[in-house]
Amino acid sequence: MRILFVAAEAAPLAKVGGMADVVGALPKVLKKMGHDVRVFMPYYGFLTDRVRVSKEPIWQGKAMFQDFHIYQTTLPNSDVPLYLFGHPVFEPRRIYYGEDEDWRFTFFANGAAEFIWNYGTWRPQIVHCNDWHTGMIPVWMHETPDIRTIFTIHNLAYQGPWRWRLEQITWCPWYMQGHNTMAAAVQFADRVTTVSPTYAKQIQTPAYGEQLEGLMSFISGKVSGILNGIDTDAYNPTTDKSLNRTFTADTLEERVANKVSLQEEVGLEVNSEVFLLGMVTRLVEQKGLDLVIQILDRFMAYSDAQMILLGTGERYYETQMWHLASRYPGRMSVYLLHNDILARRIYAGCDGFLMPSRFEPCGISQMLSMRYGCIPIVRRTGGLVDTVTHHDPMNHAGTGYCFDRYEPLDLYTCLVRAWEGFRYKDRWHELQQRAMAQDFSWKKSAIEYEKLYRDLLGPDADELTPSQEPSVVDSTQKKPELVL
Repeated sequence: MRILFVAAEAAPLAKVGGMADVVGALPKVLKKMGHDVRVFMPYYGFLTDRVRVSKEPIWQGKAMFQDFHIYQTTLPNSDVPLYLFGHPVFEPRRIYYGEDEDWRFTFFANGAAEFIWNYGTWRPQIVHCNDWHTGMIPVWMHETPDIRTIFTIHNLAYQGPWRWRLEQITWCPWYMQGHNTMAAAVQFADRVTTVSPTYAKQIQTPAYGEQLEGLMSFISGKVSGILNGIDTDAYNPTTDKSLNRTFTADTLEERVANKVSLQEEVGLEVNSEVFLLGMVTRLVEQKGLDLVIQILDRFMAYSDAQMILLGTGERYYETQMWHLASRYPGRMSVYLLHNDILARRIYAGCDGFLMPSRFEPCGISQMLSMRYGCIPIVRRTGGLVDTVTHHDPMNHAGTGYCFDRYEPLDLYTCLVRAWEGFRYKDRWHELQQRAMAQDFSWKKSAIEYEKLYRDLLGPDADELTPSQEPSVVDSTQKKPELVL
C-alpha cells in the first residue's frame, strides 16, 4: 500500500507532543512490513542542523497565492522518504506559538494537497492526516475517488481556525461542513482514529468532547481507538548510552547507580534510600499541574521524598513550581527546558513518575517510565486507563498507582501509598519487573493500522505502482490550482 503521513511534527526532527512520536515511529514499522510509506512535514528552519537535505527541490508548486518548494530526505535511522514543505513562513526556528499559526498550517495543508494531486510519479492510496494542522486535507480530498483519508486525533482540545477564518484565507468547497477545522476533518475523513481506545469513547461525552461530543457520537461508526506505541529500540535501558549504568529487569540492582548520578546532576541530596519522584511534562492545565500545586507542599512536608520536574509551559505553572522548589532545597529540583537526555535519566533514575492528567488522549511518558522501571502514578483517564493498572501486592498484579477522581485529596492519597509501597523492596522490585515486561512496541499498533488501511482499500490494497523520483516539476503545468 502507498501511504503518505502528513503532520506538523515527526520525531526526532521536530517534536513538541506525542504526535511527533507517532509520525516518527509508525511509518518506519509499516515500511518494514512491506508498505510504501512516506512522510510530509514543514521544512522548519532548525532542520538543517538535524538532517541532511539536498539544496535542490524535487518539486515546486503554488497554494494560497504563494510559491513553495518540496525537498526530499529520509527520516533518521530509516529508509522512509521524508518530504519537506519549504516556504519562508517556516524558516523561523519554532514549530508553534505565533500569531500566524492558523495561516501557516492551513497553507501547509493546502500545499500538501497540491503535492498529492500533482506530484507526477508517486501518488498515495491513503493520506494519513494528523490533528487540525492537516484537517482540511480530508475535505479537499473528498472528491478525489482514488485517494482515501484517515484523520488521527491526538488532542481534541486544539481544533484549528474557525470556518469564517478559513473562508478568508483558503478555499472552502461548497460541500464543506463544520464550524472549525477539526469539525470539518472528522466529517470528511473516511476513517477517524484516536490514540487510545478509552479516549475514543471519552470524546463522545461532555466531559471530554470539547464541545464536539455530539458530532463525535454522530460519526462514532467510523471512529476507532488504536493505542500508541513507543520506539523500544531507541528507548532501551539495556543499550541507552545516555545512562550512567545500563540494566535489565533481572539486574535492577544496577539501576541504583542511575538514581545516585541523577541526584548529583540535579543538585539533590544523594541518598539511594529515599523515594525519588520524577515528572517530565508540558506545564499546562491538561497535565494536572493545578492538582500538583495544591498537594505537593503537604506531601513534601509529610514525607522524606525528593522530586525533579522537567518541562516548559505556561508562566503561572513555571513560577509556582519554582517557588515550591525554593522551599525544599536539596529535595526538589525544577528544570524549565526541553532536554531528551535528562528526560531519559529521569525515567531511569526515579522511583516514581507523576502523571495526574485532567485528560490524556494517550500519553507516552508513562510507557517510557515503565520501560525504564520507573513506576507511574497516574489518574485513570484516556490512554492512562489502557496502559497502567493499579498495583495489587496481595495478588502480585498491577504496574502502577492509580486514582480516579480529579481531586487534590485523591492525588495526595495516591502519592502517599506509592511512597509507603517503596519501603517494601521485594514487592517494589516485582512491581518494577511487571512494568518493564509490558509490550508497548509499535508492532501491535501497526497491525491495527494495517487492518484499517486494508478495510478502506479493499482487495486492491497491495497493488503498487513502481515510482521514480522526478526532477523539478512545476505544478501549474500539471493541474490548475483549486485554492483561491
